[in-house]
Amino acid sequence: MLSESSRQIIEETLPDMQERIRRITPAFYDEMLTEREDLLDGMFSRVDQVVGTQPQALAGSITFFASYVLNHPGSSPDEILTRVAHKHASLGVPAEEYVTVYQFLFKAIEKEFGEEYTPEFRDAWTEIYWMMADALIRIERSLYDSQANDQVNAPFTLVKKEQKADKIFDLVFEPADDTPLSDIKAGQYLSVIVKTKDGLRQPRQYVALPCGLNQRRIAVELDRTGEISPILTGLQVGDTVEISNPYGDLTLEKTVTDGFSPLYVFTQGIGIAPALAFAHQLALEHAARDIIFVHADESLRTWAYREELEEATGKLPRGKLISFLQASGEGDFTGSINMKKLEITPRSFAYVCGPVDFKQTVRSGLIANGVPGKNIQFETFGSDPYMHTATRRTMHRRY
Repeated sequence: MLSESSRQIIEETLPDMQERIRRITPAFYDEMLTEREDLLDGMFSRVDQVVGTQPQALAGSITFFASYVLNHPGSSPDEILTRVAHKHASLGVPAEEYVTVYQFLFKAIEKEFGEEYTPEFRDAWTEIYWMMADALIRIERSLYDSQANDQVNAPFTLVKKEQKADKIFDLVFEPADDTPLSDIKAGQYLSVIVKTKDGLRQPRQYVALPCGLNQRRIAVELDRTGEISPILTGLQVGDTVEISNPYGDLTLEKTVTDGFSPLYVFTQGIGIAPALAFAHQLALEHAARDIIFVHADESLRTWAYREELEEATGKLPRGKLISFLQASGEGDFTGSINMKKLEITPRSFAYVCGPVDFKQTVRSGLIANGVPGKNIQFETFGSDPYMHTATRRTMHRRY
């Protein structure tokens, strides 16, 4: 619990911190990664630093946490912290590096605030930082302990490569050593690490697709201007990469898979990946409720994994697949997703997997049809504020 003396200072300075933190975090990362270049090797994405995603994430996390602690004394935003901890665990962030982050971050804060950076100010925000860091460290330790091995990453060899649609490739890997494999829950992701042209190891996260025993399978969308997807899609059978244990908390919860309320899974583009994992799991469980997969895409040509999703949906007693395609006459409906074409009720549950604008549009449509926010889960493919209060669960995939 936040001390009373710190609470008063945080209340007074939070608005100013919220305004300045977006200038502080880029400066912090720039200096830290200049002095600790080793952190870019397999842990931090340098693309995220260039486009500002990681600095924005940290800025949002600190001020969100401070605001939450002020408004909910004696508690912490466990659901949000768990999501962040899963991301950190997938990258193998060690507990001792929280000290490194603290040192460089507060050096940047001091530079920004100048004379306003009093000992009392420093101590209050230090208390906030370590409250959040200690909570994350505890969760991450538990996540590491739950795995079948103690390795951050292990080598995997590409055994199959197939192009599934325009710019989307299906990659299947098998272990290149005897590291035990952890079980994967439908909807979880893997960090995949490859060597870039200059030799730097760089990580990206990809949803784990259904696969055979002793395998890992991912879908990679080629971005020719990106740094990592051209490398991954250019791999040949026999090539080796590093892959982490599975992480991520956007999984099918018992409260969602059981019961009889309709379950909708909305997807767009490569967002179909977690939906495919859900469909396979639900089919194995012979889920008896109404389960409706709603996919949006440009055309049949760009719609990856359509046949596989159709097959899995067909195994569900009350499963249905509905498509909204931009190409006229190719889908069940033409254009963007229209809630009026669906039988949405306030009892419905929904998972939304796709780009940020897609997520926001679908969420607004669901809310307008009476679906409570607590019944809507998200996975975002693209940039989104790390601690945005409207986002219950968000994972980022980078190219």
